[in-house]
Amino acid sequence: MLELALDPSTWAILCAVAFAAGFIDAIAGGGGLLTVPALLTAGLPPHLVLGTNKLAASFGSLTASVTYYKKQLFNPSFWKKSIAATALGALLGTLMVDFLSTEMLNKLLPLIIILVALYSLFGRLNHGDSVKMPENIPHLAPKQIGQGLSLGFFDGLAGPGTGAFWTASNAYLYKMNLLLNCGVARSMNFVSNVVSLAAFVVLGHVNFLLGITMGAFLMFGAWLGAHSAIKFGSKLIKPLFNTMVIILASKLIYEAYFV
Repeated sequence: MLELALDPSTWAILCAVAFAAGFIDAIAGGGGLLTVPALLTAGLPPHLVLGTNKLAASFGSLTASVTYYKKQLFNPSFWKKSIAATALGALLGTLMVDFLSTEMLNKLLPLIIILVALYSLFGRLNHGDSVKMPENIPHLAPKQIGQGLSLGFFDGLAGPGTGAFWTASNAYLYKMNLLLNCGVARSMNFVSNVVSLAAFVVLGHVNFLLGITMGAFLMFGAWLGAHSAIKFGSKLIKPLFNTMVIILASKLIYEAYFV
């Protein structure tokens, strides 16, 4: 059993990584850039890594999204088309994972993580002060559906960096305030996490004990991160976001090409 194969020190490290990932993900997205490499390093097969990460991530994204919702930074009725499209995309992406070989996923995941980290680092984010959605957004429905399908699919297929993609694309498509942007990104991340998790459970790619343990630490990190973001705003979000992706991109590039 995998639970017995992981020594206590590795388990403790994974939980510490989960806490950090929850904190970072609630603020800027990209928590999976920490947890997925950590799980791969611990020796889990890639299919199991993705499913277990989804279970842990669902705890964190739920905590963050509820916090933002309570602070009126996410309006489900405004984003209902995005929610439906994201759920469908996540289901399709997760089903696609089951057709990929372990060898292909081992090669694909580090590359995806590096590309997401670099894209996130150089993406432009809106720093406006208003916490209200712009009144006139042209072609709103096609934007929401296209964004939801594509990012939901990506989250189901791979996952790491999806929150960062939501943050960057929200700023481009809707010109939102960064704090409001975080509320939308974290909430959509929760939608795709839950749908993808359900599919991974059916496919048998989830380690429940490890996922729940990491999820508890993710939850606490996400709660602390969301409240910190709400309190400090873009002064905290942008520097932490950039620092996180620089460190991770450097680490992954080194491991992929020089080790």
